[in-house]
Amino acid sequence: MALQDTMDQLNNLDISDIDWSRIGVWPFAGRLFVWVVVVVAIIVAAYFFIVKDLYAELDRVVATEATLKQTFQKKAFEAATLEQYQELMAKMEKDFEFLVSQLPEKTQVPGLLDDIDEKGRDSGLTIVSIKLQPESVGDVYVELPIEIIVKGAYHNFGTFISSIAGMSRIVTLHDYTISQDKDNPSLLQMEVRAKTYRYRSANEGGQPQ
Repeated sequence: MALQDTMDQLNNLDISDIDWSRIGVWPFAGRLFVWVVVVVAIIVAAYFFIVKDLYAELDRVVATEATLKQTFQKKAFEAATLEQYQELMAKMEKDFEFLVSQLPEKTQVPGLLDDIDEKGRDSGLTIVSIKLQPESVGDVYVELPIEIIVKGAYHNFGTFISSIAGMSRIVTLHDYTISQDKDNPSLLQMEVRAKTYRYRSANEGGQPQ
């Protein structure tokens, strides 16, 4: 019955008749109503001033957690493959050093010309001329063109080209021209441009030397 009486009091409550200065002697229904209003107001205020900001902070933290997880996975993968990358870099450095060792230094070029001359004669060819052409400076290496003119039989040309290809230094052959020798129609004359390379030192400019 007490609950029913309270509900009846709330239904019959007229706010205009409330004496706010005598709240302590109000009927239980009036005091209950005020307490409910106060509690609701506190809850609403707490949500807007505290809980709402906490939810926003929670969303931010969750997003940060996802980013940190992705970063961690990436770093973990890099750490797991670091040794493989180090081994690959070491191999690449060795390969690079080997390739650089095959590039003649500037002081070795005369010796290289002597080697080409020797291989031409060993192939049964007559050396007409072996001349260095102007260098071409690239980003990493310097290209040294060499103009070669030789005379002989066709199969001797093949032997000579094979000998050049088998040299320890890098020498490439380009722009072949084979014609009949004007002085001796029984022989052929071959003009070919050979290119060798040397490593470009740090103090060299970008203009041909």
